[in-house]
Amino acid sequence: MSTPARSRSRAAARLAAVQALYQRQMEDTHLARLLDEFHQHRLGREIEDIQYADAEVSFFDDIVSGVDAREEEIDALLETKLAEGWSLKRLDKTMLQILRAGTYELLARADVPTATAISEYVDVAHAFFEEREAKFVNGVLDAVAKAVR
Repeated sequence: MSTPARSRSRAAARLAAVQALYQRQMEDTHLARLLDEFHQHRLGREIEDIQYADAEVSFFDDIVSGVDAREEEIDALLETKLAEGWSLKRLDKTMLQILRAGTYELLARADVPTATAISEYVDVAHAFFEEREAKFVNGVLDAVAKAVR
């Protein structure tokens, strides 16, 4: 796969992973069922006149499964990077999933350059939030990267 196509498919995988993690948190969907649902009905499909980009399925699976498997470790690390007085419970649920997915990549995906992982999740944040929140994602993930890479 060429680099621009791979970059787009990984960006789509990251966005879908955040959506899947959000769904898992809100509905407590079993991981295997959640992955199957996204494989069958979301990744690369048209939903309500929106064409979802083809996502790199193995990359999507790794992020979702990895966050699920390492959630306690990820959350403990994130807690140390939030400003005093803040906790994960205070964060918007979508924001929390963006930070979890980004932290997982920084921890477990040495094949992904630090700057790429951070900027990709800042882009994901822009899909849901304003600039202030995107800057927050940048700051937290940058602090995580300094601790783990």
